[in-house]
Amino acid sequence: MPEIDRVKFGIQGLDKALNSGIPKGNLVLVSGGAGTGKTTFSLQFLVNGALLFGEKGLYISTEQNVSELRKAAANFGWKLEELEKSGMVRLKYLNILKGDSFLKNIRAECEDFQPKRVVIDSLTTLTDSILVTDLKEDIAFSVVQVAETVNPIPRTERIVAKTILYHLIDALRAISSTVLLTSELLEDEKGLSADEVSEFITDGVIILYYFGVGATEARSMIIRKMRYTAHEKKSILYDIFNDGIRVVSEEEAYKL
Repeated sequence: MPEIDRVKFGIQGLDKALNSGIPKGNLVLVSGGAGTGKTTFSLQFLVNGALLFGEKGLYISTEQNVSELRKAAANFGWKLEELEKSGMVRLKYLNILKGDSFLKNIRAECEDFQPKRVVIDSLTTLTDSILVTDLKEDIAFSVVQVAETVNPIPRTERIVAKTILYHLIDALRAISSTVLLTSELLEDEKGLSADEVSEFITDGVIILYYFGVGATEARSMIIRKMRYTAHEKKSILYDIFNDGIRVVSEEEAYKL
């Protein structure tokens, strides 16, 4: 059997849990609640990719603008502006309320920059704010129209959001990059993402958890699935330090 090309996080312990890294080209959902470090996790994926492995990375944000992302990275000593100037990292803020086509923007950025790593942050904002231009200009709209002619049910925003999500995943597969897609996860939600569908159509799912009881807090992650590779099934304890996310032992986790 040929050896699988892999993309490493550069986080000791996590790459080991992934059997040396994510299979190249996989689309991975990173889901978690507030305080779990989804943005930090995603930025570190790109920064380590550029600094440790010489791989270009594209960060597409629908929530934080470029200035805010740079400030967030600077807290960990990551100098994004230098990586941007060197052509290793590109940051792109897409205000999905302005009416620009989200899918077209992603395609254009990926075709122009040719990144090896891509982050979409976040799917939650996308599915909560459906664009009229996306519905009119992208194939998702015609798919929904055809479905209605066969079975005339109300075209709710949720149905359309899921349809667009399927086509977003298809568009991302076509660029052959390794992709992280973030999603909010509330404590009372039954699924593994806010949209309750992306966990089924992505190749991998990593769930980030935060536990806080009194003065004690801890964070853990679980690799719920990862296609094309064996992986750790147990919870992996981690925390957020001055230099980013690190996997820690149980003893270290509860001392922090």
